[in-house]
Order: sequence, then C-alpha cells, then structure tokens
Amino acid sequence: MTACPSQGVALTRPLKVIVFATGGLVCLAVLAAVAFFFFLDVDLYKPRLETAASELLGMQVRIGGHLSFALFPGLRVSLEDVHVGNRGVDVFSAKRATLGIELLPLLRKQFRFGSLAVEQPRLAIERNHDGKINIGKPGTPGRAMPALDVARVTFSDGIFLYTNKQTGYLMEAKACNLDLRRLQRPGGVAEDVLKNFSFTAEATCAQVRRNEYRATDFKVSAAAKNGVIDFTPVTMRAYGGQGAGNIRADFSGTDPHYQLRYSLAQFHIHEFLSALSPGPVARGPLDFSMTLSMQGKTVKELRMSANGEATLRGKNLAIEGIDLDLMLTRYESSQNFNIVDVGAFLFAGPAGLVVMKGYNFASILKKTGGRSEIRTLVSHWKVESGVAQAQDVALVTNKNRIALQGELDFVNQKFRDVTVSVVDARGCAKLRQAIRGSFQNPVVDKPNVLISLAGPVINVLKKGTDLLPGEKCEVFYAGSLAPPT
Repeated sequence: MTACPSQGVALTRPLKVIVFATGGLVCLAVLAAVAFFFFLDVDLYKPRLETAASELLGMQVRIGGHLSFALFPGLRVSLEDVHVGNRGVDVFSAKRATLGIELLPLLRKQFRFGSLAVEQPRLAIERNHDGKINIGKPGTPGRAMPALDVARVTFSDGIFLYTNKQTGYLMEAKACNLDLRRLQRPGGVAEDVLKNFSFTAEATCAQVRRNEYRATDFKVSAAAKNGVIDFTPVTMRAYGGQGAGNIRADFSGTDPHYQLRYSLAQFHIHEFLSALSPGPVARGPLDFSMTLSMQGKTVKELRMSANGEATLRGKNLAIEGIDLDLMLTRYESSQNFNIVDVGAFLFAGPAGLVVMKGYNFASILKKTGGRSEIRTLVSHWKVESGVAQAQDVALVTNKNRIALQGELDFVNQKFRDVTVSVVDARGCAKLRQAIRGSFQNPVVDKPNVLISLAGPVINVLKKGTDLLPGEKCEVFYAGSLAPPT
C-alpha cells in the first residue's frame, strides 16, 4: 500500500497544507475502510437489506448465505444464495450476486452501482389460469422510475423459464450467459420504461425449448436506443439445420411493433417430427424461411395483426412404412386411406406442430410396408391479419401430385376450407378430401372420388383424358410443381 505523504519536494506553505490535509484524509479513509472490512460483522445488515429489497420489489427477498465486502479493485458487495419469491414460491434465485458500488456518490450519501455480476441465476416467470403473473405487485400508473446508468451487467450459467397456464405455452433456456453494457435510462414514468432504455448486449444459451420446438447453440447480439431494440444476428442450431434471423422490437409508439425475419436451412424432417412419433416418420432435408410483422400488447392483438409470408421447400424426401402411390392406386377397393394424412406434411410451413398436434397424424404410420419417395415439396403461405392462406402448397411422388388449398386461422385456431386433393396433369382434382374445425379437434370429411383410380383399363383411359384439351375441369392446383413423368 502507498505510504501517506510526509516528506517531499519544497512546496509553498499553503500548498503544503493542502497536500498534507488531502493525504491525511485519504489515509484516514483507507484506514477506516480497512477497519470496516476486517472488524464489522456485515451479516448484521442482512435483515435490513432483505426488508428494503422486499419493499422495493413487492416480493419476499431472502439472503441464505453470507453478505461480504471487498475493497479492491473497487468497493464490491457480494450476496450469496439469493432468493426472491412470491407467495412462498421462488421467482428468482442465484448462487451469488456481486455489486460494484461507486465510491464518490457514497460521499454524497448516494448509492449508485456501476456493475452487477450474477452467478447461476434462475428466473421462473409464470402466468396462471386467471391471467395473473407471479412477479411483484401491479405498478401504480404514473409511478416515477429513477434514472439508471450501469456500466456492465453479466449473468453466467443461468436458467430462464416462462410458462403460460392459460395457453400451455412454455419457454425454457439453459446454460445461458449475458454480457450487457452501458445500460442507461433517464428518469420517468414506469409506462415509458421501454421507450427510454439504451444498451448493447451479447447473449448465448446452450439449449432453448419452446413447447415441442428445440434449439441449441443460441446466440444473439442486441442494441437498444430510442425505444427500438434490434436483435441481430440471431443464430441457432435446430433439427440438424442452421438457423439465422433478426428481430426488431419498436416500443416508441403507442403499441409495440415487431418485425421478424428467420430462416432454417437444411434441417432434418425426422428430427422435426419426432415429437409426434417416436419412430422414423420421414427423412430428408428441408429449407424454411419466414418474414412476419405484428403489433399489439396482448397475444390476441399480435395474432390479429400478423402479416407476412412463410415457405417450406424440400427435395428427395422419403416417408417410411407406407407406399403412398400404392395406397392411392388401391384406394377404390380399400376405401380406408385419408389423403389428409399426406397433407399433414404440407402444414409444416407456417403451422408446424401447432396445427398437426391435434390431428391423428400417427394414422399415416400404420406400417403397411413400403416406402414413399417425395421428389419435391413446396409449402408457400401468405399471412394476413393472423390467417395463413395457401399460395403454392403441393408435393410430387413418383406417380402422383398432391396439393392443398385453404386457410389456417391462427386467431380462432381453426381450419378454413382446407382441402387436400390428388390432381392430374392439368391440375384437376381426382380425389378430394376436406378438413375443418379447430386445430385441437379437427373433423376430416370422407374422400370424394372424382375420377376412379382402380383398374388398369380405367387407368389407361384416365391418363389419356389428362391430355385431352377439350375436356373441361375446375383447376384445383396451378402452382410451381410439375406433375410426375
């Protein structure tokens, strides 16, 4: 430690007084701090700190471990085994939280921390069946918020969990790290808190789960200014593919506005569908892309305002355990095959498991034997006001072309005039089947046979009529996929 000043170069008497007085004060402050650090039982302050923090947060704060101080390289306060609860249940916990406290404001009897480091945090937010959230007391409208200026906030090895018991939504992230810098916010009312934040941040999570969807190696960079937060890039690994995108969240207006761009390249369909069936369902790579914009403060408002596009494409895919071409050829004699089962693959674009989980998707996996080759698949949808409209949705096997028309209503969670059809070379429907009702409890109509599929003579005639220019038909599919040759 540097010694207190005593002898030095020749100085004028007034300057000597100032130097020695200043040096004496510094020495006294250092000695007092050392004495405070070594002889004060800081755990005596835990109850007072717990009470003050509980009143501030509107929840129960408990420090299960020690409260300790460190002086170098700066004043730091460490809290071990921290718990923040509500109605007896932990909302937040951490192995250790360390505050870096600025010294100069303390001389003015002001508390200001310049850094916060949290080890092994666990945050569990829950919205219960009556819509109430488990975090604190509702804020008073117009409540003043203090100014904030923190140089750095870090979280290491954290777990974050959100559940909504009203909707069944689940979001979980594990092994997460956050490095947030220059967190600033001027004073103002609580309602405008997101409009005034500014910061830059880097975050990673080893695993992320949203209901049945899973991803690994999640990484994001974020920057906030003037009420706009840009998350770019957002990258992750999902189902064996590489995902990338960006999100803009704009809180500067009356209602929040969100813009999303995302793509997932070369993901494996068998990993995606594993949540619906434990055995192998299908194989092959797919590409998915989506652009979406929405605004509002509630989930319903966001759904009703959703607009954008979603596209799924794939080539050289395979469905295990069933020969679709053979089943379609034998349909008239068997009468036990639903083409909607095949169409379920086409829902994977904008809806994915949200739509298919209510349908008996496993009915296609009766293991009748064989294997179906899907040469090409396209599933392109346009989203307007929360309703996905089929634009070009079809797949081509070695012998058949199957297409889909209709809408998926995500606002009311139901199928709108959704029809799956086997189409001929001109795009006319030969076998048609509709699905209606809610996503959770859909009703599948009996197939409507428009042209017989059975019998070699009829098949020859059918192939001939496909090429007759004079025969009229209502074109069901006029998209990008050509018929099989």
